[in-house]
Amino acid sequence: MTFFDYLLLGAAILLLLSIISSKASGRLGVPALLLFLVIGMLAGSEGLGGIDFDNAYVAQSLGVVALIFILFSGGLDTNWASVRHVLPHGLVLSTLGVLFTALAVGAFAVGVLGFSWGEGLLLGAIVSSTDAAAVFAVMRSRGVGLKGSLKPLIELESGSNDPMAIFLTTSLVGLLTDPATSIWGLVPTFFIQMLLGIGAGYLFGHGMVYVINKLNLEYDGLYPVLSIALVLLVYGGTTLMSGNGFLAVYLAGLVMGNTNVIHRRSLMRFHDGLAWLMQIVMFLTLGLLVFPSQVFRVAGIGLLTAAFLILVARPIGVYLSLLPFRVDLPKMTMVGWVGLRGAVPIILATFPLLAGVEQANTIFNLVFFIVLTSVLIQGSSISLVARWLGVAAPLRPRRRSPLEFESTNGIQGDLVEIELPLVSPAAGRRLVELGLPKGALLVLIGRDDGFLVPSGNTQLKAGDTLYLLADKEVLRQVREII
Repeated sequence: MTFFDYLLLGAAILLLLSIISSKASGRLGVPALLLFLVIGMLAGSEGLGGIDFDNAYVAQSLGVVALIFILFSGGLDTNWASVRHVLPHGLVLSTLGVLFTALAVGAFAVGVLGFSWGEGLLLGAIVSSTDAAAVFAVMRSRGVGLKGSLKPLIELESGSNDPMAIFLTTSLVGLLTDPATSIWGLVPTFFIQMLLGIGAGYLFGHGMVYVINKLNLEYDGLYPVLSIALVLLVYGGTTLMSGNGFLAVYLAGLVMGNTNVIHRRSLMRFHDGLAWLMQIVMFLTLGLLVFPSQVFRVAGIGLLTAAFLILVARPIGVYLSLLPFRVDLPKMTMVGWVGLRGAVPIILATFPLLAGVEQANTIFNLVFFIVLTSVLIQGSSISLVARWLGVAAPLRPRRRSPLEFESTNGIQGDLVEIELPLVSPAAGRRLVELGLPKGALLVLIGRDDGFLVPSGNTQLKAGDTLYLLADKEVLRQVREII
C-alpha cells in the first residue's frame, strides 16, 4: 500500500468512529463535538494513533471552509417566521452580547492571569461566540424542549454571533502585530464589514434562488454542486468587497431557505449532511493539532477562566443585552447557560499562532481547555438547568413523513406540515366545512402513531399534523382559517 492508500484508510476509520460516537453522544448526555475532539486527540501524536500533525495553517484553512458551509446550512434551516419576532433580541446578543463577554473575559485575564490588555482582550474575543447546535442535539436526545421564543432566540444568536467574534479576533491580532494600527479605526471598519455582509448576503441569496430556479440543468445531481459553487461565490465575493463573508453566507442561506426554490428539500438535506461532514473534519483536525500534555499544563488557569466565562462573563453579556427588552430572569439565565463554546474559538485561536503573537501558544491551549470544559459542563447539564429554571417543555418526537415532494418550475408551492392547535376553530369540524381556499390541497393527516388519507367528511382533531400542498399566499389564508 502507498502512503495515500494508508491516508484514505485512516480517514475512513476516523470518519466511521466519529459517526458511531455521535450515536453514543445522546446516551452519554454530551454533545457529539466533544467526542469528535477526543477522537482527534487520541489519533494525534500523543495518542494511540500517533499521527504527527502540527500545521496550524492547514487547520485554520480547513476550519474557514467548514465554517462557510456550517453557517450556510444554519441559515438554510432557520425558519424566518419563528425568528423574526426575536430578531432585535438576537441581533443585540450577537453583537453587544459578544462584545460585553469579550470585555469581561479580557478584564479577568488582565487582573487574574497577568495578561496584557491586548492579549487579555484577544482571549476574550476568541471565546466570545457560542455554538448552540450541540445543545439542541442533547435536548432532543433527552426529550426536552424550551418554552416560548427561547429556542428560536438561541438558534438565531448562535447562527449569527460568529462574525462578530471573528471581527474582534482579527482586529485585535492586527493591533498586536502592527502597533501603528488605530483602535478607533476599527469602528468604521466594523460597520462597513457588517453592512456589506448584510447587503451582500441578501442580494446574493436572492441571486442564488434566481440562478437555481432559472438554470434548468439537465441532471438533478448537478444542483447540489451548483449550490456549493454559489456558496463559495457568496463568501469570496463578499470578502473581496471588504464585507463580512461569514455573515453573508448565513444570510444567503436564510434567504434561500425561506424562498420557493426548486429541489429545496433535497438541497437542504444535502447541505445538512455536508455541514455534518465539515464539523467532523474540523473537530478531528483540531483534535489532531492539539498536544494534550500542553493543554493540561494550563488546567489550573483554564478552570478559573472557564468558570468565570460560564458563571460571570456570559451572564453579564446576556443580561446587559436583554435588559432593555424586559425578558424575565429565568429566560435570560437559560440563554446565558446555553452559551456553549464550540470549534469556532479553537479555529480563532490559530490566528494569533500564525501571526506570531506573544503568548499565542498559551492562548491556544487555554482556549482548547475552556472549550472542553464548557462542552462537558454546560452540554451535559443543559436539560437539568432548563427544568430547574422552569423553562423546559416536553419535546414531541418529530413525525417522519412518508411523503416526498420537490418543487419544480411548474409548481411554485411547497409541501408543509401544520400541527392543529388545541384551540383551533377547525378542531372537531369536517374538512368540507372549513372552506379551504383554492390552491390548497390537504394530501395527508398524521394522527396518533399513524396516517390517514383525508376526504371531505374527515373530522379534524386537535393535535393532527396536516400535510398541505400550497404556495405562500394560499398557506397564509389556510393558517388564518385553522
